[in-house]
Amino acid sequence: MKHFWVGVGAILVSMISCGEEQNNLTVGPWWGKMQVSSEYELPFTFDLMEMEGQYVMDIHNADEVIRVDEITWSGDSLRIQMPVFEGYIAGTFTPDEIKGSFIKESLDRVVPFHAIQGERDRFEKRTEPNVNISGIWETYFAINTTEEYPAKGIFTQNNGKVKGTFRTNTGDYRFLEGVVDGDSLKLSAFDGAHVFLFVAKVTDSTLDGRFFSGNHSVEDFMGVRNEAFELPDANSLTFLREGYDKFDFSFPDETGRLVSLSDSRFKNKPVLVQIMGTWCPNCLDETRFYVEFLKNNPEMDVELVALAFEYAKTEKKAFEGIRRLKERVGANYPILLAQYGTSNKQKANEKLPMLNHILSYPTTIYIDRYGEVQKIHTGFNGPATGEKYEEFKQQFAESMQQLTAPADVK
Repeated sequence: MKHFWVGVGAILVSMISCGEEQNNLTVGPWWGKMQVSSEYELPFTFDLMEMEGQYVMDIHNADEVIRVDEITWSGDSLRIQMPVFEGYIAGTFTPDEIKGSFIKESLDRVVPFHAIQGERDRFEKRTEPNVNISGIWETYFAINTTEEYPAKGIFTQNNGKVKGTFRTNTGDYRFLEGVVDGDSLKLSAFDGAHVFLFVAKVTDSTLDGRFFSGNHSVEDFMGVRNEAFELPDANSLTFLREGYDKFDFSFPDETGRLVSLSDSRFKNKPVLVQIMGTWCPNCLDETRFYVEFLKNNPEMDVELVALAFEYAKTEKKAFEGIRRLKERVGANYPILLAQYGTSNKQKANEKLPMLNHILSYPTTIYIDRYGEVQKIHTGFNGPATGEKYEEFKQQFAESMQQLTAPADVK
């Protein structure tokens, strides 16, 4: 399959000069699917619109809408570039059908993709639900392996339709949407980076399922209903190793200049250090939150700096991702390249040996004006977590008030 990456203007010139007939996509609702295994496909819905001669796509996941405005085409070939993230859909199309793949070049991952025009439910529901799963579920993923980890399922069900998410120690599994079909739970999310499908057999008190991340990873999970279940405190998981009393770094910005906490811009100022990656949707949620918070609180004399751990294969591609994030989100603070070629957390730990571990992207270190680490927050529970997100926003505001308060006020 030949994919074209050309601007709309260039396409129009080609059409006029060569008389090439141009296909058009039908605007309106569409239903798409990603083939995550020979047995399972991940469905999602989107709307296609035409604005000023350009196609625009709105991807729907429960209450989330993701606007995709970088769609280019030539003849019957199409490329849909995801916002911020490097992934894209490439394929061929007719007015009412798209066939191709979702591609992440840096990871050599290709997931088959197919979409058809028209209104339809995300999942087909064949039978009435046997159970209502609304509530809290104590869940464990990668069960019976050395990688087993806990999660908190938070769901609401209405007439068989389900919304919610799984929270983990490292963040949440996005805005999940699906159904209970008889005794089967089906949930999915496609956010431009992650391709998540959850399927499970359910009873009034148990979940027994499988979690597909694209077509490269499958984990078994089990859950039990437990309204009192809570994950460990996100402020207790990452800390300075014994023998270290300071956090520091020295990494390059896009100009190649090394930036460190000893630089004058950080002197005698509170600093937030965000450990993140431009490929990470939870990091994107957190970055948007930070940008908005600082915009709404200009009186706070605080510096923010991000350390990006990128899986892009080259330094050039890694900085392209950083520039793209800064432009799309409006981040006007330094985002330094800490690592490229892998986002492996063990490798990341070697770059920041003063931490006991890097458990999650993102992780944020709160440093006061004297250079003392006051708190390290692991992971990010974004808007999909509802009350937990609201709780985080309140706690963050309080932490920032304490961090930026004059010395004589503390």
